[in-house]
Amino acid sequence: MVTMEHSMIKFLLGIIVGAALGAWGYAYFENQQNRSNLDKTRQSVSSGASRMKEAIQERVDTQEIKKEIERTGTVVREKAKKAGSAIADATADARITTAVKSKLATESALSVFSIHVETTDGLVTLSGTVDSHDQVARVVQLALDTDGVVKVISTLQVKAAK
Repeated sequence: MVTMEHSMIKFLLGIIVGAALGAWGYAYFENQQNRSNLDKTRQSVSSGASRMKEAIQERVDTQEIKKEIERTGTVVREKAKKAGSAIADATADARITTAVKSKLATESALSVFSIHVETTDGLVTLSGTVDSHDQVARVVQLALDTDGVVKVISTLQVKAAK
């Protein structure tokens, strides 16, 4: 009888340990699968957001710039969606102007000395001369991509070919 009770205890103990190991294994693999699914979902959302950003992001078309300059002598572009209002403090315009000029200085094809930048309440006005319509488009795009800018007006002139 003692051996039968002893065997029964071992059997029950084996079942309990087996059930505990099974539950632990199930939880472990389920958690790994959930992490994998979570990572896949996170990547999917991130790539979807990137594609959406690219689709919404403003693009400046060189041909449109050229036609507009020929027609009116002025290029005006506004951000389609304002991420927020322009900075309200008194130094905002100076910071925007400095940021645009800094971006222009990093562009080797552009002469920061031939482009004048002025900012009033987030409205950036560009004037001066550049070598091509591509450069007008690039300057307008750089200004639009600057935080705090809500509108860009360009009266940049393309130098006549010699």
